[in-house]
Amino acid sequence: MRDVIDENALNYKDLLKDYIKTQDENALYRAELVSKSFIKKNILPEEIINLHNQALKELYPKQYEELKHSMSFLLETMISYGLAHQEFQTLREEQFKLKSEISVAASMQETLLATSKPDISGLDIGAVSVPAEQMNGDYHHFVKDKDGTLGVAIADVIGKGVPAALCMSMIKYAMESFPGQSMSPQSILGSLNRVVEKNVDPGIFITMFYGHYSPATSKFQYASAGHEPGYHYDAKKNQFSEIKTKGLVLGVLPDSTYNDYECHLGKNDMIILLTDGVTECRTNGEFIEVSAILEVIKEYAHLTAQELVNQVYRHFERLQNFHLRDDFTLIIIKKVD
Repeated sequence: MRDVIDENALNYKDLLKDYIKTQDENALYRAELVSKSFIKKNILPEEIINLHNQALKELYPKQYEELKHSMSFLLETMISYGLAHQEFQTLREEQFKLKSEISVAASMQETLLATSKPDISGLDIGAVSVPAEQMNGDYHHFVKDKDGTLGVAIADVIGKGVPAALCMSMIKYAMESFPGQSMSPQSILGSLNRVVEKNVDPGIFITMFYGHYSPATSKFQYASAGHEPGYHYDAKKNQFSEIKTKGLVLGVLPDSTYNDYECHLGKNDMIILLTDGVTECRTNGEFIEVSAILEVIKEYAHLTAQELVNQVYRHFERLQNFHLRDDFTLIIIKKVD
């Protein structure tokens, strides 16, 4: 190592002498190559200052006395800088590693929670779910039962990031273990509540809405565990009404019970389900009124359900300058016959 430093000192002194004498750009280019060599040899900034200091002392011994104090000051500054820079680089590497891991987790979450819109007689279904960050704290799921009925779930974790993603994965696989059409919405939420209460950290809660539609009766049966209210659009009356439910969020009490409610769907009626990332959209620092959201939905009601939810999302994305403050999930179920 001593030989390396001595060699660097000699090269550096010759370069410095040449540049001071000629101010030639070729000398600067050679200095750049030496700098790259320093990086490869892991020469620290303070060692480079020492090389410069020693070179000045040998080249200008008489003038050096006037410069040495300023060089000492520079040396101490660079030592502090070097330590801070090294710490910054370490943190940057750790941050990059964390981002990479989150990116992998987000990709896995997307695969694990993937759901497809089923083909249900007489229904047109649209869904959009966009995370505000890499990990999505919202969840939605569709189930087509053997009798041709539709099960639809929408949920939101109170808490974000990787823990939320793990919770949602657990919810999905718990739901897939249920026997489907033999369970009512209230039974499904009751079962999920016990799963969450036993297996999820007490600081994490999940709101959820579960609905079940039967084409044979045109009835939509539903229950809610503290989730954001949905809306029923009555096409004949051309008006919206809130889907009112009661129920405690999942995971608070092991013996929580839930109630079933129902409504009848006529032709062109819609069921609108959403998370608070939709109702808590902001413009100019203020929350958007629910009535404004429903007016936008009504404006695009003539479109297919998927085009409708896409247009609503784009509208509020633009309104928020393309920066979501929370995960945005919107589901619209339209009765077309």
